[in-house]
Amino acid sequence: MAGHSKWANIKHRKEKMDSLRGKIFTKLAREIMVAARLGGGDPEANPRLKAAIARAREANIPNENIQRAIMKGTGELAAESYEEVFYEGYGPGGVAILLKIMTDNRNRTAGEIRHLFSKHGGSMGEAGSVQWIFEEKGYITIPKEDNPGINEEEILLLVLDAGAEDLKDEGDQFEVITEPEAFEKVKDALNNANIKTSIAEITMLPKTTVPVSGEEAQKLLKLLDLFEEHDDVQEVYANFELVD
Repeated sequence: MAGHSKWANIKHRKEKMDSLRGKIFTKLAREIMVAARLGGGDPEANPRLKAAIARAREANIPNENIQRAIMKGTGELAAESYEEVFYEGYGPGGVAILLKIMTDNRNRTAGEIRHLFSKHGGSMGEAGSVQWIFEEKGYITIPKEDNPGINEEEILLLVLDAGAEDLKDEGDQFEVITEPEAFEKVKDALNNANIKTSIAEITMLPKTTVPVSGEEAQKLLKLLDLFEEHDDVQEVYANFELVD
């Protein structure tokens, strides 16, 4: 399994857990606020905001909450001032970890993230130490069980015609990779063909992966879980590959 696909699937299942629903709402609202602040409140003219709204709707966040977050971002409503930063480091097994953070207190968050790294077999790095390992891509998964009868050639022709970069058969699903600029067009092409997807997002994919197994893998997944649960962590990216 590719490191990203495995972690993306773990994350996707976690997001469906009721126990995390409150945190998910908060994190998605922050993303909408920051996207609106940086690019304006019109989703048609602001791709990042459009993507954030789509994710919020998938998580069943009420429209009034979405609109309130947009208005906070554009300054129409009073709101906390969140800063977007990236923290980087290495986890167990030398796995590169990149964290997308939104915080109203950078010093507090940096201390908490550094503590998690050091307590669970990792180390926090300097800015730029691992970010070069990742590149921004559109990422879409197509579960085979939700699309009976679909075949690789059919999907390949459709997504390549829409501007996709690559298609991978990962056993139980197809994975589509795009440049960020082509992501919406490829996603729309799949939707128009009534092909069901489970994950559709612009993310950071690793250029290379590090194999981990056994106790090392357990420690790594525990650390990634703790990062996911941290209030200020929006996204967790890691370049691991689980081996049997």
